[in-house]
Amino acid sequence: MIEIEKILPVWKVERDAMISMNGDMTIAYELRLPEIGTQSEKEFDAAHQAFVKALRVLPPGTVFHKADWFIRSKVGSGAVGDGSGNVLNVASDRFFKGREYLDHQCFIFLTQKPAGRKLSSSAYSNILRKSIAPVGAADEKLFAKFLSAAGQFERILLDGGAASLRRLRDDELAGTANKPGIIERYLFLLSRDQHSVIRDVHLKDEIRVGDKRVELYTLADALDLPSVCGSRINYEKYSTDRTKFSIGFASPLGQLLDCDHIYNQFIFIGDAAKTIKRLEAKKLRLQSLSAYSRENAVSRDACNDFLNEAVAQQRMPVKAHFNVMAWSDDALEHAELKNKVGSAMAQLDAVCKQETDGAAQIWYAAMPGNEADFPMNDCFDTFAEQAACFLNVEGGARSDAMGLRLGDRLYGRPLNLDLFNAPMKSGLITNRNLFICGSSGAGKSLAMNGLLRSLYDQGTHCVTIDIGGSYAGLCEAVGGYYFTYTEENPIRFNPFYIGRDDVLDIEKKESLKTLLIALWKKEGDSFKRSEYVAISAAITLYYEHLAAHPEIFQCFDSFYDFLMQEYMQVLEDGKVKEKDFDLGSFMYVLNPYYKGGEFDYLLNATENLDLLNERFIVFELDNLKSHEILFPVVTIIIMEMFISKMRKLKGQRKILAIDEAWVAIAKAGMSGFIKYLYKTVRKFNGIAALITQEVDDLISSPIIRESVINLSDTKILLDMRKFMNKFDKIQEVLGLSDKAKTLLLSLNKANEEGRQYREVFIDQGGQRMNVYRNEISLEEYLVYTTEETEKMKVQEYAARFGGILKGVCVLAAEIREGRTLL
Repeated sequence: MIEIEKILPVWKVERDAMISMNGDMTIAYELRLPEIGTQSEKEFDAAHQAFVKALRVLPPGTVFHKADWFIRSKVGSGAVGDGSGNVLNVASDRFFKGREYLDHQCFIFLTQKPAGRKLSSSAYSNILRKSIAPVGAADEKLFAKFLSAAGQFERILLDGGAASLRRLRDDELAGTANKPGIIERYLFLLSRDQHSVIRDVHLKDEIRVGDKRVELYTLADALDLPSVCGSRINYEKYSTDRTKFSIGFASPLGQLLDCDHIYNQFIFIGDAAKTIKRLEAKKLRLQSLSAYSRENAVSRDACNDFLNEAVAQQRMPVKAHFNVMAWSDDALEHAELKNKVGSAMAQLDAVCKQETDGAAQIWYAAMPGNEADFPMNDCFDTFAEQAACFLNVEGGARSDAMGLRLGDRLYGRPLNLDLFNAPMKSGLITNRNLFICGSSGAGKSLAMNGLLRSLYDQGTHCVTIDIGGSYAGLCEAVGGYYFTYTEENPIRFNPFYIGRDDVLDIEKKESLKTLLIALWKKEGDSFKRSEYVAISAAITLYYEHLAAHPEIFQCFDSFYDFLMQEYMQVLEDGKVKEKDFDLGSFMYVLNPYYKGGEFDYLLNATENLDLLNERFIVFELDNLKSHEILFPVVTIIIMEMFISKMRKLKGQRKILAIDEAWVAIAKAGMSGFIKYLYKTVRKFNGIAALITQEVDDLISSPIIRESVINLSDTKILLDMRKFMNKFDKIQEVLGLSDKAKTLLLSLNKANEEGRQYREVFIDQGGQRMNVYRNEISLEEYLVYTTEETEKMKVQEYAARFGGILKGVCVLAAEIREGRTLL
């Protein structure tokens, strides 16, 4: 057994660089690549060109090594829950705990060889030597020139948008006492968050690191490569007859290869002139031998074609090597590695070669800092353009610090998606408004319930107008106000009530005047200025009267009593002329809302009064939407209440979500309010959200086309494949790009078997687009469900166990144990 310190090729780490025993200098970057499945064909081409341009600025003698690490990880406890003990957050945390996903990290190592450095091969590798003596000091001029070229390389990639780079520092390269560095992580196959673990490395018959058996599969021979390569390929699982879903050319060897592995990509930058001269000499030799063998003639023609392309199209000749290093500590899975990697390479139309005899040398040369010792006999000649096609340009899903909780598309790993704060700061969006659309059964209610709960947990005031009862469960779960109308329990408000932290200011008086005039006059009827002034005076005097008589309860009945008694005296005293204000007509029209009248319940509520400070309010208007008298009045009360929240709750986020009720609201003459809301709510830290399932509404409604869509920088869209035949018109109305169309039509086409979820497409500012899983725990589903039989079951358990949260916990436990069926 040899101690690894005696043959370790890295001599020292200094000035954020690794110096090898042979004087090779290596600097390292960590890359942040675009999320898989989010790039268009043009973006793939742009990333490819950026890498080609970046490779061209590297000086001769440079080794470009890109290593994409894909290590299986598990969702841990606390990955979703907010630590508040919230029942639904705890249930979600428990649901996702242990979920496996591929954690991706990408590194680039740039190595500069010293002048006169001898090339390595499988027979002359430093792993075969028992010890290595360090060479002299590094050439400072060469190092300075190399760093300058590396700076250009970094700038080209950043400007091209292919990736964002971060230079690794000394501690990240060499490690510390508590955290392993990149070299240690590679040698012992450690994950991102794993502490230092020293493992035996066995190389005699196979590569084994501790209990992990490592297999190496290479693309090292031109004969095994695909006949055609490019920056992207079609991913048939998500493609349709009308759209082709793009992924990176090398993505099947990256995020789509479901096993622990490292995808190594080597490109060796040589002296182009010397390479051309060497190939010219080789062509002449093959020419002289072509008469003796047809194989020589074929090789001669291939060499000649290579030289012609290099000269005619100004290609940069390079040497390249690509390999997948996969491992497992499970015997059954280890036996499947070859099938998995072979299948992935077959998607590229490449032939998988399993390395055995030369595996140790390649494994050792892929160690960070030892790239210059790569065995050149395992490389092939190509051009930078072709070599760059094999670079992985897609990364894993990313999670924000806080936000809406969704899952990544491939593995269902829970993510936080910040839809408002960070995008507003970065300029990605200019308003927080939302537009949500999807066909019936696509999961709009589940998605919107999740969004509202996420906002509520963050302190947002949530007001929802609904038809259909989609938010009753969530409202009860958070202890909010739920307003609905039935004959036994009709809807009740009290707009005259002034709660804590509220005063009779101009906003309050204006909202009451608007309400009283709407009750008095029909829509379209004019009113005199004197009538408006008289009503304003009546409201002021009423609250002065209440201040003098605190025993009187604030409501419409006491206001009506005040008009009949105290305000009548004002008229008799001549302070208000009868011709200016017809009090008798006013009282007669308002009489149905006074005690004993047909609608005496509407404006005299004695509970759920403090609407200004209540953070979760739902108005369920299904039974009112056709009521000619009540619906307009209720709508006015709701709108004025939300405007009050907008203007008075300084610094607090608030959202008004209008579900299918928007159609009825527009018919009730409130379309102007919707337009006003979408234009002004941004200034008050607010969000306007409109939810619809009628796709024809998108095309026919001027309100949606002109106001809602144009003023909603965030669009949440669900499955629309059933409207594929008329999707061109929908695409035009929604302002979707071809990339967005491709992503949207891919929803739910290849969902993971055995898991129940629906996918959602989110477009922010037409710039950031992605598809996510909306996968929730059973407890959350029971709270959000809109299925009548399931809602009845939940209500039964809520009544039996003292609340909806306690009820769904018991019900969910019984369902898991098989004792209860939904």
